[in-house]
Amino acid sequence: MDPTPSPSPVQVIVDTGPAEWWQILAALGPLAVLLGALLAAFIGWNTLRQRTTADEKSLAQKREADNRAEWWKRTQWAIDSSMSDEPDRAKLGLRVMSVLAESTLAGPEELQIITSAWVDPLEVAEQTRTELGQQARPAEWTRGRNRATMNQQPRMR
Repeated sequence: MDPTPSPSPVQVIVDTGPAEWWQILAALGPLAVLLGALLAAFIGWNTLRQRTTADEKSLAQKREADNRAEWWKRTQWAIDSSMSDEPDRAKLGLRVMSVLAESTLAGPEELQIITSAWVDPLEVAEQTRTELGQQARPAEWTRGRNRATMNQQPRMR
């Protein structure tokens, strides 16, 4: 079969007039998608940065609270030991209190507690012995002992 020519020629007309609004909007579509993706990436990055900072602060606060709780347990032991009837244990308790008082974990109120516990343990022990009817130590020895322990009082920050 032989090809037959078309009965009428085809004419192509190109309109060079201004573009319609929907054509302009359709041409800007890929740019809008790119801007949306950049905005979403920026928001995600800021959220991640904020969470990381909040987590670091939370961990630091928890670590500080744990350290202070452990410091307080040691302080309780030292105060209890300083009130002991055993002289070696009482001496060790006073030494531990002096070390704990120099810690950065000790706030002003804790230092007041340590100071009040530091001053009285030997006087309380002496008073207890007297009340129980045991023979009290000579005054010279007690004064010398108090003077020695008063010189070792914890330093206030």
